[in-house]
Amino acid sequence: MELAIPTLRIGPLQLDFPIVQAALSGYSDAPMRLTARRLGAPYTLCEVALDQFVLKLKPRPRNRHHFFIADEERPVGGQLMGADPADFGPAAERLVAHGFDVIDINFGCPVRKVLGRCRGGFHLSQPEVALDIVRRVRDVVPERIPVTVKMRRGIDDGEESREKFFAIFDGAYAAGVAAITVHGRTVEQRYDGPACWDFLRNLKAHAGDRTVLGSGDLFTAVDCLGMLRKTGVDGVTVARGAIGNPWIFREARALAAGLPLPDPPDLAEQRAVIAEHYRLAEEIYGAARCVADMRKFGIKYARLHPQHERVRDDFVRVKEPGAWRAVLEKWYS
Repeated sequence: MELAIPTLRIGPLQLDFPIVQAALSGYSDAPMRLTARRLGAPYTLCEVALDQFVLKLKPRPRNRHHFFIADEERPVGGQLMGADPADFGPAAERLVAHGFDVIDINFGCPVRKVLGRCRGGFHLSQPEVALDIVRRVRDVVPERIPVTVKMRRGIDDGEESREKFFAIFDGAYAAGVAAITVHGRTVEQRYDGPACWDFLRNLKAHAGDRTVLGSGDLFTAVDCLGMLRKTGVDGVTVARGAIGNPWIFREARALAAGLPLPDPPDLAEQRAVIAEHYRLAEEIYGAARCVADMRKFGIKYARLHPQHERVRDDFVRVKEPGAWRAVLEKWYS
């Protein structure tokens, strides 16, 4: 039986499916995003960019990979993170100039180094600064470009943290954001313990017809549809669950259509997808430059292989340009 899965609206953008790929630091570059789009993701976000990095990046050929966007992956979002509100507006304008269709503001990163520099999730402790950032971005970004926000459910579980969360959440919509993604863990939790889906359910009831996306503990297609059903959020963003498993989007579409859960990809399909992912990386970065970055993807892809530990170890050993082809020939023939 087909499930009542809605489309997802983010400002003027109408997406045909509400399960999208999140921004993933160190991962969601153009090759990963393209792979996800081809396997069913209706929308993806580029890995987070520091506002200072965006402002200082020179328009040189060797830098083109940082904000490379292929026509077939649109719409695609660019995510900003920083400390000084004054830098966010100019950086957002740069991302628009690079061609991003949505500007997302990161108030959710829980990494200690990020928090120590007053970035990411740190802003959940200071609603006035967070909302100043949102207004500065919305004021300079063209109306046709949606502005969105990524948050966690607070710094911690205290009442003061909760009050600050809702000050930012409600204030951001009032300032013109089109959607907010909320991760069901606190900043203090980082990635430990379960994400609180009950919080997301109550939050969506509070938000009414405002667009809310949920995040946290989405590692399978069943998880994705489960969050939609149990919380009532308008969409979900798949983060770590999509690394090395872009098939999660195709599987979710099948389940939403009332079809059986597809079988895991066989070795031939795994080989084809991995080979194309590597080919895209070589095309965008160059064969030598992509070796280190692609090694981490090979390790994640290896998890689906019956002999995943041995395959993982061989991907780790890849040091030379093109050597990944020997791994595919050995394990995926």
